[in-house]
Amino acid sequence: MIVAVSGGADSVALLRAVAAVRVPGAGRVVAVHFNHRLRGQASDGDEQFVRQLAAELKLSCEIGHWDASGREWSEEQARAARYDFLTDAARRLGARFVATAHTADDVAETVLHRILRGTGIGGLAGIPRCRELLPGVALIRPLLGLRRQDVLQYLEQQNQPFREDESNLDVRFTRNRIRRELLPLLEAQYNPQVCEALTRLAGLAAEAQQVIQTAAEAMMDRSVRFESDGRVVVACGDLKDAPSHLVREMLMAVWKRQAWPQQEMSFDKWEELAQLASGEDCKITLPGGIVAFKSDGLLSLLAPNGISGVW
Repeated sequence: MIVAVSGGADSVALLRAVAAVRVPGAGRVVAVHFNHRLRGQASDGDEQFVRQLAAELKLSCEIGHWDASGREWSEEQARAARYDFLTDAARRLGARFVATAHTADDVAETVLHRILRGTGIGGLAGIPRCRELLPGVALIRPLLGLRRQDVLQYLEQQNQPFREDESNLDVRFTRNRIRRELLPLLEAQYNPQVCEALTRLAGLAAEAQQVIQTAAEAMMDRSVRFESDGRVVVACGDLKDAPSHLVREMLMAVWKRQAWPQQEMSFDKWEELAQLASGEDCKITLPGGIVAFKSDGLLSLLAPNGISGVW
């Protein structure tokens, strides 16, 4: 098992807990830390803290580095770099599980964030407890049933220090404002159990999304053909009587299967594509340079690296 450790309270508690319950055997636990190098000496201090903690717990430790100095970066880019490192480490070390320390508070914050930006049922599902990271490798989140206050109480009982990331206090970031301002306001003035309510909503949405996703994948199997040249062809006649939300989900499943970028595919873009499938012959270009072309009852999709001049 790989345990992702930033040095913050949640991940330190996860590593301590995993070390406490592990039993002797052939398996092993490896602490991994990704130094984004975004906070100078503070980032290096986090790295050294994780190294020392792993040594105290008699665990192996792997460190990755990222250097964004001299160029602009986004939170999404930093997150992607971190998960790329985790994926590479899992592949290289032969890990079966990769554990991250998300808690119920992270689920509540994620759901609220997505509501504010605009989301569907899939977005309301929040953070999954488990998903495939690589074939044969599961990304797991063992602390999702715990509140952050439970984590802090555990660390206090263990007399275990942790690192504070000052960037988490910066309310210029929407996620931090939700954590430090919006959720406390909702708890104080509207519902003291708002975190539990949001995590319950996420669980119900995840159940509903699973039903929708299963139906969408069955529709994809019936109506979509994946060509060897990278082109995707959708038989639009099969979608004639299907609910629009199911068509959107099917198209999202196509995007995921092709590993096409989804970040800029807003609800309006998915709706535009779904309407193209049921409407008149037309051609549109979508984020990521994906071209969608409707002709003679077929919707063809092609990424920029597909065969040139196909249109």
